[in-house]
This record gives sequence, structure tokens and C-alpha cells, in this order.
Amino acid sequence: MASQSITIRTIEASKPCPGRDVYTWDSGLRGFGLRVTPKGVKSYVLQYRVDGGPARRTTIGIHGSPWTTQTARKEAERLLMLVRQGVDPVEEARNAKRREKVLNFSSYCDQFVELYLQANWPDTWPEQQRILENVLKPRWGKKALTALKRADMVKLMDDYADRPGSRKVIHSLLRKLFNWAVDREDIEISPLAGMKAPKACPSRRRVLGQEELICLWQATGQASWPWGPFVRLLLLTMQRRQEVAEMDWSEIDLEARTWTLPAERAKNDEAHIIPLTEMAVAELAALYPQERGFVFSTTGTTPVSGYSKAKRLLDERMLKVMQRRQKERGGDPRSVKIDDWRLHDLRRTGATNLQALGIPIEVTEAVLNHISGTRAGIAGIYNRYKYEREKRVALEAWDMRLQEMLNRSERPAVAQHAVDADQTRSTKISAMDWRTMLADPQVEIEIDQSSLLTNVNRQAMGS
Repeated sequence: MASQSITIRTIEASKPCPGRDVYTWDSGLRGFGLRVTPKGVKSYVLQYRVDGGPARRTTIGIHGSPWTTQTARKEAERLLMLVRQGVDPVEEARNAKRREKVLNFSSYCDQFVELYLQANWPDTWPEQQRILENVLKPRWGKKALTALKRADMVKLMDDYADRPGSRKVIHSLLRKLFNWAVDREDIEISPLAGMKAPKACPSRRRVLGQEELICLWQATGQASWPWGPFVRLLLLTMQRRQEVAEMDWSEIDLEARTWTLPAERAKNDEAHIIPLTEMAVAELAALYPQERGFVFSTTGTTPVSGYSKAKRLLDERMLKVMQRRQKERGGDPRSVKIDDWRLHDLRRTGATNLQALGIPIEVTEAVLNHISGTRAGIAGIYNRYKYEREKRVALEAWDMRLQEMLNRSERPAVAQHAVDADQTRSTKISAMDWRTMLADPQVEIEIDQSSLLTNVNRQAMGS
């Protein structure tokens, strides 16, 4: 084994020897050397001992870009610094590979859900898991957790600059994930450390008005599959977008007129029975019911997706319907516009109308499957009543309100709000009416088309 200063001339002068490797050791940096294989492959190596242990040898890299005599020497100096600190570079490299495999972002997210989110965020972990699956894993799934840097976080936040609500939620979830990783010493510092959190978004208050609801309903009749019935079921049931999107035929009982949302799919992990009204049953019955499988699917194996594009097309159809109706009223169709709205606003719209119809707030929350407000805290712990009958009465009242609204849509529509003062007074169910409805199992709600008064009529058996 020759010993001399390893330079480019040394590299060029080194020749292979048949049957064995040839080593040349640098005279200036102890342990740094050049290896030439019998086939003439030249590579830089480092030989070392950790704390007086046996000699070990590791390959720095093959001669050529990026490894030159200068870069290889610098790497050897770095490794020898670790050796002097009692660190074995070979073991360190192996551990790094093991960590990279264990700390694969996709796999780590699964651990995070199982070990942290489910234990510490029992009410919201399914929603946070969906963000991991649909937003973060597709972006970083193949990367190691340790490879994620501040620049990755900045790019993600920039991509959601036009969706401040989602931006805030994603940032909050990532902060939990990285802080958990730091606590476990899986990473030394969070990529979000020192990065300002996005500003909190004001709560949305958007409620679609009567004219908008009429135009939306007519527009859904022109929408491509499955968006028409999908949006109508959102409006009729007031359930969450993902819950409706993942609706399975096995959850539907058209004879009993119920949709049973299983606990594992509900946001709050509580099974929820949604009464199906006349209009809801009609929409589902038109879809060729099956024993099982997604109700809304374009593939047959996955639930509907692509909401942004579908919503954009729906907005265009809504605007055309609204402009046509404005022209029929003798107005200027160019003056018509639709304020920004989201699919989730249909849920708020329905809830607001239930309140205007005089439905008690605890029943409205039961329809929405909320555990906040009147069903939270001590009240939620001790009051386990499910309000099943009240939910049906409430949704049937909303169904009839929509039917009345749509039946009148052929006449000039001048009201822009579904819940103005006059309608609130004319359609509100009094407390006495509410008690009467619940007391009589044969009760039905009818809306007088001429007076717009919501009345409660007792129907005789067999009539």
C-alpha cells in the first residue's frame, strides 16, 4: 500500500492490478485514500478507528463529478471530525437510512394519526386525517420527514393563499405534526419554527337567498352526473359535503325513509340517523338504488371528487338561470350577480331557515349532528336524547318550504332573501304548534299556498 499525496496526477498514474484492489494512502490526511479495483474503477475511501476499536473502511465516492480530490478530501475531514467525537460514520449512515425509512412522511402521518390525533383530538381527528390523505400525502408522501424545509412550508402556504380558511387549518395541523415529531426527537427543529401562523378567518355568514335557491335548484337540473342530485341532497339533508359524497346505498332505507350515517364516517364519531323527506327520497329513487356501493361516484369504486370544477360550472348555470328570470321580470339581466358561496353554505342556509321556521335550536343542532352549543359540555353528557322524531318534523318543514318556494318560482320572484321578515312571520311554527306536532303521531305539516301560513293539521286515521 503506497503512501503519497493524493492529487490529480496520483489519480491518473494509478493503475489496476488483476485480482485485487490497489490502495494509495494520502501522506497528509491520515486514513484518506484512493482505491483502484481490478476493473480500473477509482474511488475515494476513508479508513478509521472509533475509540481504539477495530479498523473500519467506508467509501466516500467514485472519482468524477461530484467527487474530485478536493471535495473528497473535505468529506474525509468531515468524517474524521465525527470519528474524533466518537461517532462511527458507517453506523451513522446506516441509522440515517433507517430513520429515512421510518420517517417517511406518508408512514409518519399514519403514526401521527394513530398515536396522537386519535388520543388527543377525538372529535376532529377524522377531518384532520382527510387533510393528511388528500392534501399533504400527495405532496410530500415519498419524502423523509427530515427532508422537509421551511421552503416547502412557504410554497404550501402560498398555494393556499386564495383559500385562507383551508390555509389556516392546514398550518394548524402541520404545527401539531412537527411539534409532536420534535417531542419524540424524530426531528431536531420544526420547519414551521419561527414562521408566523396565518391570520384567523372570520366565520362565514353566507346564507343563500330565496331567488338564489330557486336558481340553484333549476341549475342542478342541468348539471352533469352526479352533481345535480349530489348538490340537491346537500341542500335537503343539511349534512356535510364529505358525508354526502361518501354516502353508500347500504346506509339508505327508502322504505323507512332514513339515511344512517355510521359513527366512523361522522365528524364527531357519533352515528347519525337522517330522516329522508319526500324530495330527498325522490332524488335517491331516481338513481337506480342498489344494495351497496357509493351513491355518488363516477368510477364505481371511489366517491365523487372534483368539487372546484363542478362548483364553477354550477355557478355559470345559476347565473344564466338568474339572468333569464331577471329578463322575464322586465329587468336588466346584466345587473344580476351571484355573491361568492360555497357548498358548505348550503348547510348554514338550511339551518338558518329551520330557525326562521321556529324549529328549536337543539333540534336544528341534532339535524346538523353538531355537538357544540346546546349539546356540548355537561348538557351533552347527560342529555343523550337523539331527537329522531323532531328531526323528521324539522326536515319535512324545510322540505315543504322548498317545495312552496319552487312552486312559486314560475311567477316573478322579487325577494332576494329566503328569510326576510315577512316570510319569517308567515311560516314560523309556534311553540304550541311544535308541541302539538310531537304529541300526535298522525300529524302532518301542510303549507297553505295562498296565505303562505304553515299550519299543523290533524289527519284522521285512514283519511
